Amino acid sequence: MALPAQAPSRVFAELVPARAPTPLTPAQTGRGGAPAPPGREVHVSGSAELSAGPDRARVSVRLSSRKEAAGAARSSVTRRLEYIAQAARQRGVPEENMTVTEDFNRVENTYQMEAEVCIIFSDFGKMQNVCNLLIEKLGTSVTISPPHFYHTPEAVDTLRCQVCVAAVGNTRQKAQEVCRLFGQSLGKPLLIREEETREWGGHTESHLPNSPDLLTLQERIQNATAYASCRVFAVFEIKGKENRRNKLL
Repeated sequence: MALPAQAPSRVFAELVPARAPTPLTPAQTGRGGAPAPPGREVHVSGSAELSAGPDRARVSVRLSSRKEAAGAARSSVTRRLEYIAQAARQRGVPEENMTVTEDFNRVENTYQMEAEVCIIFSDFGKMQNVCNLLIEKLGTSVTISPPHFYHTPEAVDTLRCQVCVAAVGNTRQKAQEVCRLFGQSLGKPLLIREEETREWGGHTESHLPNSPDLLTLQERIQNATAYASCRVFAVFEIKGKENRRNKLL
């Protein structure tokens, strides 16, 4: 996850006089004892931008066998399917993350058995280990597709939440700086409004990009990285003059 970008933002403070000369309550008195008339506010807008790499990868392993005897064709494919499933399970891939489809046909005077195993990985290091093992042990008898990296809906929701929280944090920090510039201290938020959100990049499970096979693993991950930005507007109460002692500390 990238750090929030320091995007320029519009910042201004509006210090309005008291609405009425009524007695002040303790809550309207600054920490340093200076009275803070009601109605004084600081208006701030700020933004943030974050990125998130993909959290899932899907790999397809295809295999086939063509024999004169139906049993021989089935047996050849079944043995390799069992080996693929065992290799994935031994490296922590749960059974529900593996899907097997089979197709059995008669071609001329022979029988052809085809199968495909789709494996979903959350650990990309384990994905590489499994693929390397299958290439080493099964060779050209299997065809392994390049990995398709994507984001789960939960990962996308997390990114949206984090970028919004980061934008609010940046906005509050800027409001504090504005108050310090005028010798005031920041009070509670009166309004926080999300004004604009943008999302770009990233892949979903159903989206298959047309990526060249020559891309490296890191290039594929980078292509699947998702980005989000958020801009918020906030209004904070101004409490009064800052306590000089606390400021020095």
